[in-house]
Amino acid sequence: MRPQREPVVTQRAVRVECIPDGRPADLPAGTPAQITQALGGSFTLWVEGQLMRLRGADADAIGKPIPSAPVAPAEPTDSGPEGVRSLVWQTLKTCYDPEIPVDIVELGLVYACDVLPMDDGRFRVAIQMTLTAPGCGMGEGLAQDVKKRLEGLPGIHEARVEIVFDPPWNQAMMSDAAKLQLGFF
Repeated sequence: MRPQREPVVTQRAVRVECIPDGRPADLPAGTPAQITQALGGSFTLWVEGQLMRLRGADADAIGKPIPSAPVAPAEPTDSGPEGVRSLVWQTLKTCYDPEIPVDIVELGLVYACDVLPMDDGRFRVAIQMTLTAPGCGMGEGLAQDVKKRLEGLPGIHEARVEIVFDPPWNQAMMSDAAKLQLGFF
């Protein structure tokens, strides 16, 4: 069963990213579209046979309110590396592939999460993640989204997000919950 799509029309000109290559495009006011996904603070639109990602900050362009930031706990329950690591993983679960309505953790895209203490009591986070396809042009945007969210967490001084392709991603890396949600069971 295909998910419901919500028809919308752009109310002003807006810049979007084409999926999967990531190239920017401008949609003029009056462009008909369909919302296929509204997760993680952004919208995936179907426009004339092309998927496009609309930033949440531009939601007014399709007559929607700007989504509130995905909620992660304000403070780790444990202020040590393990508490911060738990907070980081919770935050990663608020990041979504623009084509698939499943978070990047459940998709199996996050390969490594290192939380390193710094001398000033804050932490440096290093993430290694992959994409569902090596040629996906959305990787840079997804990595920047992850970086921005992590650097907004209390106690995080710096986040580095590296896109890697070894091992190559495959559907077996998804959690059972993701497979169930996508109808693979």
